[in-house]
Amino acid sequence: MESLVNSASTGRDLSKWRASRDSGDAEKCPVRDVLDRIGDAWSVLVILLLAERGPYRFNALKRAIGDISQRMLAVTLRHLERDGLISRTVFPTNPPQVEYALTDLGRSLHDRLGGLTQWAVQNHAPIKAARREYDSAQA
Repeated sequence: MESLVNSASTGRDLSKWRASRDSGDAEKCPVRDVLDRIGDAWSVLVILLLAERGPYRFNALKRAIGDISQRMLAVTLRHLERDGLISRTVFPTNPPQVEYALTDLGRSLHDRLGGLTQWAVQNHAPIKAARREYDSAQA
């Protein structure tokens, strides 16, 4: 990926990357807007689980994740649905059952996350070691 500094030196217009504080301009930047969603604590994990095992019901997804609160999972699912990354299907049972699945857009994102997740798995140990080293130097 070309750096913003290099883009500036080639004369490219970088106005789409700039945002004034509290101006609402950040929404106009496609990178910021999308990364705000997938950069949260749970969205990528939900996408990975839905891609790996197909549709999930709410409680099964909560159990699969483990340490997420019911409220946070509901908020995450609502955001992912709003962005068109997952679908929500309500079955007419008593009580109603709800199932979540990836959309085509969500699957396309999952395809791109493969390299990132592979990198994370391969580099988890060195990152943890670097954190320990940093923390001990700060103490």
